[in-house]
Amino acid sequence: MTATVVPAKPRGLALALSWGRIRFTLLFSLALGVLIGFNWTSGLPSLLFRTALLGLTGMLVFGLFEQWPARMPAWLPRWVVQVVGVGVAMPIATAVIYQLSTPAGEPHFYQVKDRMDGFSLLAGVGVFVGPWVALAAVVRQKEALARHLTMAFDLERSELERRALDARMRLLQAQVAPHFLFNTLANVQALVDSGSPEASTVLRSLVAYLRAAVPRLDELATTFAREVELVRAYLELMHMRMPDRLQFALQVDEAAAALVCPPMTLLTLVENAVRHGIDPSEEGGRIDITVERRGDRCVVLVSDTGVGLRHSEHGLGTGLTTLRERLQLIFGGDARVRVRANPPRGVVAELEFPAREAAR
Repeated sequence: MTATVVPAKPRGLALALSWGRIRFTLLFSLALGVLIGFNWTSGLPSLLFRTALLGLTGMLVFGLFEQWPARMPAWLPRWVVQVVGVGVAMPIATAVIYQLSTPAGEPHFYQVKDRMDGFSLLAGVGVFVGPWVALAAVVRQKEALARHLTMAFDLERSELERRALDARMRLLQAQVAPHFLFNTLANVQALVDSGSPEASTVLRSLVAYLRAAVPRLDELATTFAREVELVRAYLELMHMRMPDRLQFALQVDEAAAALVCPPMTLLTLVENAVRHGIDPSEEGGRIDITVERRGDRCVVLVSDTGVGLRHSEHGLGTGLTTLRERLQLIFGGDARVRVRANPPRGVVAELEFPAREAAR
């Protein structure tokens, strides 16, 4: 089984100083500087440098409160601290920038009217714009997180559905294997009980057959070419048990031999025909198996001249019912199982599902 892997969210400096954030902050800060630069007297480069520093400061404060403190009080949402923190940081960062840019021996910036006007403009714009940008970033984060969680849940649900389907297929496969095996062993037991000299030969054939068949029971898919090998061995085994009452013929198109089918698909139909059609009939009968490809469809016909359709409280019987469920799990509603009378007597079982080539 494979687990759904959800990429870990970046933390620490990797998150606070991510290239995406830095790029957006610089572009937005420079654009804002250009907009307010028309009324700036000390030169545009100086203004752009200061707006960039303010933007980066707000970004760092936003990233700091995004991760610290690790636990917030229940009554105080983290996003409120981030937005308020950015708003408070703007005038403080502006004051620091102006103080550091004041030459030694010159009056403080708040003592010079032009510089104080510049400080007021930058601080005011920062206090007004910064929190709104921070709030927009929080909303965007929430939306991204919601999309991330939705995608993770979808992936997890898809994985769980796949596991459930695989488990269901294994369960149905486990039902098919004992069903076929016990029926075949019952046939051998009947020969042994009757003292038939054929019992030893049939048992050796059964052992050889099971040695080839059992390793394939756990497979979720096989091809009709391999399925026909098992069916032929099974029919030859049954022919040993009732040589005068069973005839059969196999016809498989070359185009259909490589098509994929669930293991025991063809064998289930044939075993059903022997058990419910040929075996109960005193005269026996004939089984004809045809597998062909018709365009993008695969059609399987198994007809017998046995006792024909008889009412059963189990409907199609265990084998056919299980086969129908297996085909539905693999092909959905695009697979059909039909059973009808085969005049003058007998039954025809027909399967139809999409033709899929085996992977090479």
